[in-house]
Amino acid sequence: MGLEFLQYSFMLRGFAAGLIVAVIAPLIGVFLVLKRYSLIADTLSHVSLAGISIGLLFGLNPGLTSLGLTVATALGLEKMRRGKIYSEAALAIFLSGSLALAVVIFSLARGFNINLLNYLFGSVLTVSARDIYLIASLAIIIFAGILFFFKELVAVTFDEEAAQVSGLPVRSINTIFIIMAALAVSISIPVVGVLLIAALVVIPAVTALRFKKNLVKTIVYAEVISILAVISGIILSYYLNLAAGGTIVLLMLAVFIIVSLYKREKKYVYVRSDQK
Repeated sequence: MGLEFLQYSFMLRGFAAGLIVAVIAPLIGVFLVLKRYSLIADTLSHVSLAGISIGLLFGLNPGLTSLGLTVATALGLEKMRRGKIYSEAALAIFLSGSLALAVVIFSLARGFNINLLNYLFGSVLTVSARDIYLIASLAIIIFAGILFFFKELVAVTFDEEAAQVSGLPVRSINTIFIIMAALAVSISIPVVGVLLIAALVVIPAVTALRFKKNLVKTIVYAEVISILAVISGIILSYYLNLAAGGTIVLLMLAVFIIVSLYKREKKYVYVRSDQK
């Protein structure tokens, strides 16, 4: 199995998009999981599908309409979270509502000359140079935001009330973070598609947390898992003619299962030796 596929420009673009997303998704995912707000990735992914359908209906750039609607919804979710509506209820409302809107628009506009599966499950083969520029630009914004507000994000993530008492602008930090989460979901669509974005964001983070290390090491582990899964998934999908998004997610799930079994076995051995 050689690397001759790298001679094709569409594969290079797919690799570039995959690597960018592989780096950004776990950065957001670790904080989302720790905040017990991981389902927001799934909700925003369905909102992005509604944004795509609106863009196609009105002849606009689907990526930009998806981005705009996803960010607006993320801000709405954050506002509802601060109100009297429980987080789970807010997520359910937006998820079901946006999915219903997307289905209705797609059913009304049967003349769309598109492959819906590319949006649902991703297709690295269709990533254009314009997509790369947009993905890279948004990734830089997300990475810079995480780096600049890292200490504040850590404080708010682990103890929001204590962070507020200490004088941190908790509401502003949460708003900035939710916008970055929306951007991360939007840039992941070309690689894994709408239906698999949540897995790309959450699985590496959950797997890394199984090692029970400090936050920085957890992020590093999540990055390694994500990058290796994306690279391996794209290569396997090319040679075995598989869907890249599904292959990437299955590899991440395999790593999660292996790590979970290893940690469970290690704990069992420790308990047995302690009993002796």
